[in-house]
Amino acid sequence: MIPPIAVTLGDPAGIGPEIIGRCWEQREALGLPPFFGVGNRDSLAGVWKGPVCQIEHPDDVGTCCDALPLIEVADSEVVEPGKPTLIGARCALDALEIATGLTRSGAAGALATGPVSKAQLQAIGFTHPGQTEFVGERCGVFAANLAMMLVGPTLRTVPVTIHVALADVPQRLTTDLIVSRGRAAAKGLTRNFGIQNPRIAVAGLNPHAGESGLLGREEIDVIAPAIAELQAEGIDAFGPLSADAMFHEHARKTYDAALCMYHDQALVPLKTLHFDEGVNLTLGLPIVRTAPDHGTAFDIAGKGIASHRAMAAAIKTAHACAVHRAID
Repeated sequence: MIPPIAVTLGDPAGIGPEIIGRCWEQREALGLPPFFGVGNRDSLAGVWKGPVCQIEHPDDVGTCCDALPLIEVADSEVVEPGKPTLIGARCALDALEIATGLTRSGAAGALATGPVSKAQLQAIGFTHPGQTEFVGERCGVFAANLAMMLVGPTLRTVPVTIHVALADVPQRLTTDLIVSRGRAAAKGLTRNFGIQNPRIAVAGLNPHAGESGLLGREEIDVIAPAIAELQAEGIDAFGPLSADAMFHEHARKTYDAALCMYHDQALVPLKTLHFDEGVNLTLGLPIVRTAPDHGTAFDIAGKGIASHRAMAAAIKTAHACAVHRAID
């Protein structure tokens, strides 16, 4: 049996507390597994009127009946939705530390992280690009060995380059990097989704996948050799494909994940198809970690209009991946 999922509330002033409260409130209708929150209790009270049950350990989740189980991270100030503070950022980081430790120890079955503000975290001395790299470090995994998979009901994508200026992508794109991401995608599909022989569709970089070199040579010089190397390792990778024809309904049925060359090539189709259900799954970790594919949305925090569907999807995906890993 999988232990409860650890769910961090994220930045206390963001939409994390309210969407997690709503997930708990609708847990049966949404088919969510047992989970508990980690974060500031006051941030919940200000935006969600449901009952909260303070716990000390995930083993106590079963004692809470209808109340949301919460491992509290104390905050010394009044939380105002939409108004982030450095104290709130520290609270979010402490919650992430606690939840990661509980998941690493096996006390929590998986980790689903609420949205945080990178700017606020950096202002308190946070040196990682984001939560992903922090969790990786705590798990003893170098950032270079981590990859991001975006997961939706009908599409999974893996960006080769991530937070890189578009003008810099051609220089950052190497055969070795594509091979590394392809391996991570194949292993992640097997380990987290139970797909034994995953099919990886590889996108080109240029329009029409370079048109045989007329519109750029990256497909010939960089991407095709990576595909050949993946195939030599027994991975069912194919391409490079013209990205403009990869994401329609028929095309999506021909692969289990799309390996994309840059950030927007991976995220635009995912968010277009599944904006309220997109999940970020970190590949390469010894634990399962997911997150909703959206940010803190400070501008709508506390207004009761933020969708909780992506957070619910992150919790469900975390549990499903943990189940597959347990079987494996």
